Amino acid sequence: MTMSEPSQSSDYPVPLPDDQYSPVEKALIWAAIGLTFAVAAGLVLAFDTVWTETLKPIIWDPVVKDAGVAGDAGYTPQNTAIYTLSMLACVVLFQALFRKWKLPTDERMTLALIAWVCLAPVLRVLEDADFFSSSRDVLFISPIIHLHLAAWLIGVAILSHRVGRRFDGRLDDGAQEAQATLLGGLLFVVLLGHWYLLYQPAYASHSSVSFTLATGGLAVAFVVLWGSLVATRGWPAITRGMLAFASSAVVLGVAHWVQFMATPWAQESGKASGDITFWPALIVLGLPAIVCVVLYRMGKEDAQQLRLTGYTAGVLPAHVGIKQWEDEADAWAKHPVEFLSNKALLAHPMVLGMVFGQLCDGFATMVGIDMFGYGEKHPVSDAVIQFGGRLNESLGLDWGEGAWLFALVKAVLVGLIVWLFVQMRVEHRQQHFRLLIVLAVLIVGLAPGLRDIGRLMLGV
Repeated sequence: MTMSEPSQSSDYPVPLPDDQYSPVEKALIWAAIGLTFAVAAGLVLAFDTVWTETLKPIIWDPVVKDAGVAGDAGYTPQNTAIYTLSMLACVVLFQALFRKWKLPTDERMTLALIAWVCLAPVLRVLEDADFFSSSRDVLFISPIIHLHLAAWLIGVAILSHRVGRRFDGRLDDGAQEAQATLLGGLLFVVLLGHWYLLYQPAYASHSSVSFTLATGGLAVAFVVLWGSLVATRGWPAITRGMLAFASSAVVLGVAHWVQFMATPWAQESGKASGDITFWPALIVLGLPAIVCVVLYRMGKEDAQQLRLTGYTAGVLPAHVGIKQWEDEADAWAKHPVEFLSNKALLAHPMVLGMVFGQLCDGFATMVGIDMFGYGEKHPVSDAVIQFGGRLNESLGLDWGEGAWLFALVKAVLVGLIVWLFVQMRVEHRQQHFRLLIVLAVLIVGLAPGLRDIGRLMLGV
């Protein structure tokens, strides 16, 4: 079902086709290429200046320290700025490339990416528990862990697309079963390789542990892999494979959490308290989940109606630009995108993922610092917590270190996120930009929040 639309006005330019780069995108792509060559040339011609005196102490040394016995090396304003600017640059650069490659940006892709974001903290908690060998520790330290997992994601996406793309769009049982079988066989091998390369070498470092539960988790992961493929019948091969692999990899990692709970292994750092605690999960995961359920119920009806019209929440028709939409607001007021998107976005995985992630991070930080004595490594977050501590002193409160203020700031941030996204409209060619912005927010919100709750539960 579609609705009639106002005609395209000659006063407004038609948005560029998806396969064309804008002048800004071209400039950024060439700037990225130039910067890459400049850094490479600097490493060759002025190694000591570029690496030894600049990049190594700012970026590499903190990673090595974090992976070492001491662990938890704090971020500095310098590397925080570099990581932030690099992430924003990657969002702008890759959205242009992904758009030209016509990668999907729907709710299915959002769910698949959320699963991959969840995989990072699962592995990071195992590194906190000194599971991985010292030769591989750096692979699980931020930001390298995200680059490392991005390589796995790209590999899984490419292989899944190549193997199953000929069945995309075909909903008959034969085509769907054939695609699931091909993807299942492929991802079975990839998941086995994932276990062999990342987990199996660490077993030798903990010879006193049998790892029966962990290897049993590998079997459960294979079941989850196949179950995910069955549950995603009708999905494109690329998102079907991405979600199935990430879900099974998360299960495999959590199985090693369970192994640690049952038979803790010796730690080089001696950080483990030996106390297994579950109640923080009720707060850190339960409260955000309740908020997300409420938001989903508020928006699901409008989301269903908008889906029937063939439009995407918050995305303008392909031939309409933002300026025309805003200038002719009255003409577009009754368009489904305008009067259904505000509530429909409340039920979208993008908004729900960001809300859950930010609240999870806020509550986990509050519980971890104010109740369990953990510290904060990010300078901006630490400044907020320190200010909360000063408020405690001025108000005569004797509870925690002030991390409650960080949780409050995160809650306010969630409100702003929801408000911005339900109001925001993007052009058809900007969907990849919106999705990658969400991915960036998930990486800095959901990932650290899940890592924190994992550490609290395992006592590491």
